Amino acid sequence: MGETNANTKENLTFRGGIFMSLVPVAIFFGFCVVLFVIFKAFNMEALAMGGFVALLVGGVFCTSYTKFWDAAIKGISSITSVSVIVIFFVIGMFSALMKASGLSGGFVWLANTIGMNGGLFVAFTFFATCVVSTATGSSIGTMFTAFPIFFPAGVVLGGSPMFMAGAIVSGAIFGDNLAPISDTTIASSSTQQFKDGHPADVGGVVSSRLKYSAVAALISVVLFAVLGGMGGTYQGGTIEAAASPVSLIMLIPVIIMLIVATKSRNIFAGIGVGLLLGLIVGLAAGLFTFQDVFANDPANNAAVGFLISGVQGMLGTVGLVIAVFGIMGVLTEAGMLDYMVEAILNSKAATTPRGAELICMLGISLCTIIFGGVTSASILTFGPVLNKVGSAKNIHPYRRANLLDGTANSIPAIIPFMSVFVFIGAALTGLSPVVVAGGTIYAFALFGVFLFAVITGWGRTMETESGGKK
Repeated sequence: MGETNANTKENLTFRGGIFMSLVPVAIFFGFCVVLFVIFKAFNMEALAMGGFVALLVGGVFCTSYTKFWDAAIKGISSITSVSVIVIFFVIGMFSALMKASGLSGGFVWLANTIGMNGGLFVAFTFFATCVVSTATGSSIGTMFTAFPIFFPAGVVLGGSPMFMAGAIVSGAIFGDNLAPISDTTIASSSTQQFKDGHPADVGGVVSSRLKYSAVAALISVVLFAVLGGMGGTYQGGTIEAAASPVSLIMLIPVIIMLIVATKSRNIFAGIGVGLLLGLIVGLAAGLFTFQDVFANDPANNAAVGFLISGVQGMLGTVGLVIAVFGIMGVLTEAGMLDYMVEAILNSKAATTPRGAELICMLGISLCTIIFGGVTSASILTFGPVLNKVGSAKNIHPYRRANLLDGTANSIPAIIPFMSVFVFIGAALTGLSPVVVAGGTIYAFALFGVFLFAVITGWGRTMETESGGKK
């Protein structure tokens, strides 16, 4: 197989030409449309299934079905793919720990204690959701947790339904963009390589990304506070939800995890320390018991606990990653990625780093829209293209990873009727997708911040031949 793989790139051809290698992408896009637009459902396992079906069908258009799958397996077995999969399983346990601790309830207690209402409560909801999503690294999980707690309360307290929904979606996207344990952070880092071939480290990427996310978040907080009460009517009610200040103690392991991950630039070190400290603090505070962590279920002959559910919860995402990397392996061996890179580099607009970044922002946006706002899939798909274009222009891997993740998690991720974020927000509130998207201020702010950064050169660092900055 090694010899076959070595020659696959020049031998992998398709009936009808190189563009037929895009058939798996087109089929996957079709599954996104069916799931999000027709079924109005979001299921990672279903998306993964769509990816594998796309490969099975796409291989028919290749002149050699065997070489087609050799290329797919080569993409799946790449060091980037394996690294992402391992990291996902590890962060799944930490994410489950934070969900079990009930951190959202602590913020509910805090809001009740301070007595917030109207636009201030909307802004507070955005802030609280940002913290929760950063702690769990799960945008989807954060939305399913935050909407039932914060949305009804915000409406009672005079918040605009549109901006309440937008604040929660915005906070979820914030964590997806910034958290070192987020799937998109890991995907964007792993797809951008230094000149020596090593992928960008998550800690370094997050440290350099903070300024972009912070500026966009600050803009969002102000706008949510000012606009959040528009159309709302304060009913003098209180938040009817289990609220306790005890769970706020779980911010300690979150902060320690973030510090270790960014300082050591080793995501495994950060997660290891955060998970251990989180278990100690959570058990000591009585937020969960040993039985909740890991236990035996003799009635069903099974082991249970949130550590196990954390790994199980990542199976769908890992399946999607495997399918996407399989598609990427095919595109790589068919020469389609090189074709796109050359098209970008040979365009007049890409003669400068600024021009190359602008074209890549457009490419990332289109890819994210095609994948229905599933940002991890779009990042994994366009990441290799940006890696080659950015490397040719000596743009630093951190900058490329930030541009990739920031653009994907902005306006392209909230296009009405083609966004998983918007669909979940609409399903949990009864609002129209257009209304939910319109209230997601952070996505608009983040896109504006990166467009400003590209045009002005703010934050742009260049990579030297030795892999350093200049």
